[in-house]
Amino acid sequence: MKNKFIWLSLSVLMAAAMLLASCTTSTPTSNTTSTPTSTTKSSPTTMSTSSSTTTPVTTLVTTTTTTGNWWDSLGTPQYGGTLTLRLKQDIANFDPYNLGNIANIESGWMERLFTRDWTLDPAVFNAQIAYCPNDYAKGCLAQSWEFTDPGTVVVHLRQGVHWQNIAPANGREFIADDVVFHYDRMLNLGSGMKPSAYYMSTPAYLDIISVTATDKYTVVFKWKTPNPEFILETMQAAASNEQCLENSDAVKLWGDLNDWHHAIGTGPFILKDFVSGGSATLIKNPDYWGYDERYPQNHLPYIDTLTILIIPDDATALAGLRSGKLDVMDGLSIQKSQDINKTNPEIHIANISANAAYTIDPRNDVKPFNDIRVREAMQMAIDLPTIASSYYNGTTSPNPLTMTAYSETGWGLPYDQWPQDLKDQYVYNPTAAKKLLADAGYPTGFKTDIVADSSGDLDLLQIVKSYFLQIGIDMDIRTMDSASFVAFVNSGRKQDQLAQRGAIGELGFTYEPLRQLTRYSLVSSSDYIMVNDPVYDAFYAKAMAANSMDSIKQIIKDANKYVAQQHYVISLLQPNVYAAYQPWLKGYNGQFGSISGTAGITLLYFYPARFWIDGNLKKSMGG
Repeated sequence: MKNKFIWLSLSVLMAAAMLLASCTTSTPTSNTTSTPTSTTKSSPTTMSTSSSTTTPVTTLVTTTTTTGNWWDSLGTPQYGGTLTLRLKQDIANFDPYNLGNIANIESGWMERLFTRDWTLDPAVFNAQIAYCPNDYAKGCLAQSWEFTDPGTVVVHLRQGVHWQNIAPANGREFIADDVVFHYDRMLNLGSGMKPSAYYMSTPAYLDIISVTATDKYTVVFKWKTPNPEFILETMQAAASNEQCLENSDAVKLWGDLNDWHHAIGTGPFILKDFVSGGSATLIKNPDYWGYDERYPQNHLPYIDTLTILIIPDDATALAGLRSGKLDVMDGLSIQKSQDINKTNPEIHIANISANAAYTIDPRNDVKPFNDIRVREAMQMAIDLPTIASSYYNGTTSPNPLTMTAYSETGWGLPYDQWPQDLKDQYVYNPTAAKKLLADAGYPTGFKTDIVADSSGDLDLLQIVKSYFLQIGIDMDIRTMDSASFVAFVNSGRKQDQLAQRGAIGELGFTYEPLRQLTRYSLVSSSDYIMVNDPVYDAFYAKAMAANSMDSIKQIIKDANKYVAQQHYVISLLQPNVYAAYQPWLKGYNGQFGSISGTAGITLLYFYPARFWIDGNLKKSMGG
């Protein structure tokens, strides 16, 4: 069932840890007789996903007949086995209160109100980007929701959900007061609790007026902004674990959840063990409430154990993948994916659009980068079409990017709609670039430095360095490991010149379009390039006051044009990235947030609970 979001009064549709225990796989021997999860069609003003209230039974229906559904080709799910994932950064946070750019995996045991539609055909929406259009969202801990007015959303909770049977929760029922506690703790909505620095630096959440429980299973959210599209984008955001709901009993007992031993949630996995810098081990929650939407009789999760290895070094991770000790690895360049295809043709490759473009990120508040002529000169110094054809072997578009990714169809400003005078500012032209530098007072160029995440594409950065040198900009490259980079640049803003992030940059965003409007505002924790531009800031206020979807999309389009005109950052390209996965891993197709992330795995409660391991195939391949 596809949920529809209705605007009632607005005409809008809204050691490298390679020594692993061998995986075991159990095959079900009986069919379940439990009542399947049911779905009911929503009324015109209500979005609904009903839930089963039967006691979970770890059995599943097996059949050799087809159902006529697109997922039949994936085979019959199996229970058992271990799914082994990899994170580059050490896990440093177990409490959604802390978030920001701190690596975390709490979504393995803490769930959200909303999630994605597992039954949706990838040919319709492949879920490989962070933004999930509202029509493709589903309830997780929420059963249904509706807008009683454009600034009020009423959420009806799924009944019969219980916290994990761990003290002090001890398996009690999840209720509306738990949701209220989370938002009150994060934003101090009246209890006097100290609010979360992350939430208070995320402008979207500052629009929340109140979160109240009107009965045991109903929560009412009131927002300053009567903009349902924005509200749902914020509440469903998949790019961070900020929406994970923590257990109030645990917080009241311990004060916080910083100690991993205090991990409690409603989710499919229980955190069993953690070794800093080594690994995290999560095991199946036997009392989990969820069933597979594709096979409604099947109690989730399928896998017995979820192992997350901390492996900063790509070469080590690749060795683990090739040997079958790692089930999947993403963020691969085309060169690395081609190498894997040659040495291990049995490993599958998924082609994924990067979640942001590579960029060179200057501090906009310091000389010489506070002069737009310098930033424009740096852009004109780079030959993007040549990089696309030679470095990326023609696998990516040669066009520059602005704020919103072109893959977000219907949003942003596609390159073919750029006015010609704007396109001209991005054409490779060293002569014009030198003149711009001279006009800005740098006729012979200048020396600078860039702080770069060592997990990023350093070969590409060397190419950029050579382009800059041709116009007199001598750029020294200083590398840092990912954790140090995050602390120094993203959190500390200690860089004094240029920066380059690892897997992503500062343009071509694939997360929620309206939330992008605060990206370059000083009130946002994301604005580490220190943009302070009232013209840009005004787009946010204008979008929040818009009264139709067409108006919102036009404002986003105008903001994208302005970002391109201002050259806040230097655009490189948005290449395809690649994921390599073992043939025995079923259900994976590069879904966003399913196996990795720049600050942890954000949808760990959802996808890994539904992935399964073909144990017979794995055994036959020696895995």
